[in-house]
Amino acid sequence: MFDTRELGRRPGALQRLSRTVEAPRDLGNEVIGVPEGTPIALDLRLESVMDGVLVTGTARATVKGECVRCLEPLERELAADFQELFAYPDADARTRTADSGDDAEDEEDTLFVEDDLFDLEPVLRDAVVLALPLQPVCREDCPGLCSDCGARLADDPDHHHDAVDIRWAALQGLVGTNQDDEKDKLSGDAPRSAHVDEKQEK
Repeated sequence: MFDTRELGRRPGALQRLSRTVEAPRDLGNEVIGVPEGTPIALDLRLESVMDGVLVTGTARATVKGECVRCLEPLERELAADFQELFAYPDADARTRTADSGDDAEDEEDTLFVEDDLFDLEPVLRDAVVLALPLQPVCREDCPGLCSDCGARLADDPDHHHDAVDIRWAALQGLVGTNQDDEKDKLSGDAPRSAHVDEKQEK
Protein backbone atom coordinates (compact mmCIF):
# COMPACT_ATOMS: atom_id res chain seq x y z
CA MET A 1 0.00 0.00 0.00
CA PHE A 2 1.21 3.52 -0.86
CA ASP A 3 0.10 6.83 0.63
CA THR A 4 -0.69 9.71 -1.75
CA ARG A 5 -1.35 12.43 0.82
CA GLU A 6 2.06 14.04 0.33
CA LEU A 7 1.49 14.10 -3.42
CA GLY A 8 -1.78 15.98 -3.17
CA ARG A 9 -4.38 16.36 -5.88
CA ARG A 10 -2.96 19.29 -7.78
CA PRO A 11 -2.58 18.12 -11.41
CA GLY A 12 1.07 17.95 -12.42
CA ALA A 13 2.41 17.29 -8.92
CA LEU A 14 5.16 14.65 -8.90
CA GLN A 15 6.64 12.37 -6.28
CA ARG A 16 9.41 9.81 -6.65
CA LEU A 17 9.66 6.83 -4.32
CA SER A 18 12.08 3.95 -3.84
CA ARG A 19 10.99 1.10 -1.67
CA THR A 20 11.77 -2.56 -1.08
CA VAL A 21 8.85 -4.91 -0.48
CA GLU A 22 8.50 -8.66 0.03
CA ALA A 23 7.18 -10.78 -2.81
CA PRO A 24 3.66 -12.14 -2.31
CA ARG A 25 2.75 -15.78 -2.83
CA ASP A 26 2.51 -17.34 -6.29
CA LEU A 27 4.36 -14.56 -8.07
CA GLY A 28 5.30 -16.49 -11.18
CA ASN A 29 4.29 -19.33 -13.48
CA GLU A 30 4.73 -23.11 -13.32
CA VAL A 31 8.48 -23.16 -14.01
CA ILE A 32 9.87 -19.83 -12.79
CA GLY A 33 8.94 -17.02 -10.42
CA VAL A 34 9.85 -14.83 -7.47
CA PRO A 35 9.89 -16.91 -4.27
CA GLU A 36 7.57 -15.68 -1.54
CA GLY A 37 9.29 -13.20 0.75
CA THR A 38 12.05 -12.33 -1.74
CA PRO A 39 12.91 -8.59 -1.71
CA ILE A 40 11.52 -6.62 -4.66
CA ALA A 41 13.10 -3.22 -5.28
CA LEU A 42 10.59 -0.64 -6.54
CA ASP A 43 11.40 2.67 -8.21
CA LEU A 44 8.18 4.65 -8.59
CA ARG A 45 7.07 7.92 -10.13
CA LEU A 46 3.72 9.19 -8.86
CA GLU A 47 2.01 11.92 -10.88
CA SER A 48 -1.20 13.62 -9.91
CA VAL A 49 -3.63 13.95 -12.82
CA MET A 50 -7.25 15.11 -13.10
CA ASP A 51 -8.73 11.66 -12.56
CA GLY A 52 -6.30 10.14 -10.08
CA VAL A 53 -2.68 9.14 -9.62
CA LEU A 54 -0.62 7.87 -12.54
CA VAL A 55 1.99 5.41 -11.25
CA THR A 56 4.98 4.58 -13.42
CA GLY A 57 7.70 2.31 -12.13
CA THR A 58 10.17 -0.54 -12.37
CA ALA A 59 10.33 -3.64 -10.20
CA ARG A 60 13.59 -5.57 -9.81
CA ALA A 61 13.86 -8.98 -8.19
CA THR A 62 15.67 -12.31 -8.28
CA VAL A 63 13.64 -15.04 -9.93
CA LYS A 64 14.24 -18.77 -9.51
CA GLY A 65 13.06 -21.78 -11.44
CA GLU A 66 14.32 -24.66 -13.53
CA CYS A 67 15.55 -25.06 -17.08
CA VAL A 68 12.84 -26.55 -19.28
CA ARG A 69 15.47 -28.54 -21.23
CA CYS A 70 17.71 -30.08 -18.56
CA LEU A 71 15.61 -29.41 -15.43
CA GLU A 72 18.59 -27.85 -13.62
CA PRO A 73 17.79 -25.00 -11.19
CA LEU A 74 18.39 -21.49 -12.50
CA GLU A 75 18.45 -18.01 -11.03
CA ARG A 76 18.50 -14.61 -12.70
CA GLU A 77 17.68 -10.95 -12.17
CA LEU A 78 14.43 -9.62 -13.61
CA ALA A 79 13.32 -6.04 -14.26
CA ALA A 80 9.66 -5.34 -15.05
CA ASP A 81 8.28 -1.95 -16.09
CA PHE A 82 4.68 -0.93 -15.49
CA GLN A 83 2.31 2.04 -15.62
CA GLU A 84 -1.18 2.26 -14.12
CA LEU A 85 -3.76 4.93 -13.33
CA PHE A 86 -5.36 4.73 -9.90
CA ALA A 87 -8.57 6.72 -10.16
CA TYR A 88 -10.10 8.91 -7.46
CA PRO A 89 -13.47 7.49 -6.33
CA ASP A 90 -15.06 10.91 -6.83
CA ALA A 91 -13.47 11.60 -10.21
CA ASP A 92 -15.72 12.76 -13.04
CA ALA A 93 -17.53 9.61 -14.22
CA ARG A 94 -17.83 10.96 -17.75
CA THR A 95 -14.07 11.41 -18.02
CA ARG A 96 -13.40 7.91 -16.71
CA THR A 97 -15.91 6.47 -19.18
CA ALA A 98 -14.26 8.27 -22.07
CA ASP A 99 -10.82 7.07 -21.02
CA SER A 100 -12.03 3.48 -20.72
CA GLY A 101 -13.72 3.48 -24.11
CA ASP A 102 -17.20 3.22 -22.55
CA ASP A 103 -16.56 -0.45 -21.79
CA ALA A 104 -18.19 -2.01 -18.73
CA GLU A 105 -15.38 -4.54 -18.38
CA ASP A 106 -12.76 -1.77 -18.31
CA GLU A 107 -14.81 -0.03 -15.62
CA GLU A 108 -14.66 -3.18 -13.47
CA ASP A 109 -10.88 -3.42 -13.96
CA THR A 110 -10.29 0.19 -12.88
CA LEU A 111 -8.08 0.53 -9.80
CA PHE A 112 -8.88 3.24 -7.26
CA VAL A 113 -7.24 5.40 -4.64
CA GLU A 114 -9.07 4.66 -1.40
CA ASP A 115 -8.54 6.82 1.68
CA ASP A 116 -5.51 8.35 -0.07
CA LEU A 117 -3.97 4.84 -0.40
CA PHE A 118 -3.50 2.61 -3.42
CA ASP A 119 -2.62 -1.09 -3.56
CA LEU A 120 0.19 -1.78 -6.02
CA GLU A 121 0.14 -5.60 -5.70
CA PRO A 122 -2.23 -6.34 -8.65
CA VAL A 123 -0.17 -4.14 -10.96
CA LEU A 124 3.11 -5.58 -9.69
CA ARG A 125 1.87 -9.14 -10.11
CA ASP A 126 0.74 -8.57 -13.70
CA ALA A 127 3.99 -6.82 -14.64
CA VAL A 128 6.29 -9.46 -13.17
CA VAL A 129 4.38 -12.48 -14.48
CA LEU A 130 4.22 -11.03 -17.99
CA ALA A 131 7.97 -10.31 -17.91
CA LEU A 132 8.88 -13.90 -16.98
CA PRO A 133 10.07 -16.22 -19.76
CA LEU A 134 7.60 -18.96 -20.67
CA GLN A 135 10.44 -21.36 -21.57
CA PRO A 136 13.37 -20.50 -19.28
CA VAL A 137 16.70 -22.15 -20.08
CA CYS A 138 19.94 -22.25 -18.09
CA ARG A 139 21.77 -21.17 -21.24
CA GLU A 140 20.71 -20.53 -24.81
CA ASP A 141 22.55 -23.59 -26.20
CA CYS A 142 21.49 -26.02 -23.45
CA PRO A 143 21.34 -29.48 -25.11
CA GLY A 144 18.84 -30.81 -22.58
CA LEU A 145 18.50 -34.44 -21.51
CA CYS A 146 19.03 -37.71 -23.35
CA SER A 147 15.66 -38.94 -24.58
CA ASP A 148 16.68 -42.57 -23.94
CA CYS A 149 18.19 -42.51 -20.45
CA GLY A 150 17.65 -38.97 -19.13
CA ALA A 151 21.35 -38.15 -18.79
CA ARG A 152 22.27 -34.44 -18.85
CA LEU A 153 23.93 -33.94 -22.23
CA ALA A 154 25.88 -30.86 -21.13
CA ASP A 155 27.86 -33.06 -18.74
CA ASP A 156 28.76 -35.57 -21.47
CA PRO A 157 28.78 -34.01 -24.97
CA ASP A 158 29.76 -37.36 -26.55
CA HIS A 159 26.87 -39.23 -24.92
CA HIS A 160 24.92 -41.38 -27.37
CA HIS A 161 23.14 -44.71 -27.78
CA ASP A 162 23.51 -47.14 -30.67
CA ALA A 163 20.28 -46.99 -32.55
CA VAL A 164 18.61 -50.38 -32.94
CA ASP A 165 15.75 -50.92 -35.37
CA ILE A 166 13.26 -53.16 -33.55
CA ARG A 167 12.29 -54.68 -36.90
CA TRP A 168 15.76 -56.31 -37.11
CA ALA A 169 16.18 -57.15 -33.42
CA ALA A 170 15.11 -60.81 -33.86
CA LEU A 171 17.47 -61.32 -36.80
CA GLN A 172 20.35 -59.86 -34.81
CA GLY A 173 19.70 -62.49 -32.16
CA LEU A 174 19.94 -65.25 -34.80
CA VAL A 175 23.14 -63.77 -36.16
CA GLY A 176 24.62 -63.84 -32.66
CA THR A 177 23.69 -67.56 -32.27
CA ASN A 178 25.20 -68.50 -35.64
CA GLN A 179 28.40 -66.67 -34.77
CA ASP A 180 28.71 -68.67 -31.55
CA ASP A 181 28.28 -71.94 -33.51
CA GLU A 182 30.97 -70.90 -35.96
CA LYS A 183 33.37 -70.20 -33.09
CA ASP A 184 32.75 -73.68 -31.67
CA LYS A 185 33.56 -75.31 -35.01
CA LEU A 186 36.73 -73.30 -35.45
CA SER A 187 37.91 -74.21 -31.95
CA GLY A 188 37.82 -77.93 -32.90
CA ASP A 189 35.19 -78.91 -30.35
CA ALA A 190 33.12 -81.75 -31.77
CA PRO A 191 29.47 -81.97 -30.97
CA ARG A 192 28.62 -84.23 -28.03
CA SER A 193 26.52 -86.49 -30.26
CA ALA A 194 29.61 -87.28 -32.35
CA HIS A 195 31.51 -88.48 -29.26
CA VAL A 196 28.59 -90.68 -28.29
CA ASP A 197 28.51 -92.29 -31.78
CA GLU A 198 32.27 -93.01 -31.67
CA LYS A 199 31.93 -94.82 -28.31
CA GLN A 200 29.05 -96.93 -29.62
CA GLU A 201 31.10 -98.02 -32.65
CA LYS A 202 33.94 -99.15 -30.40
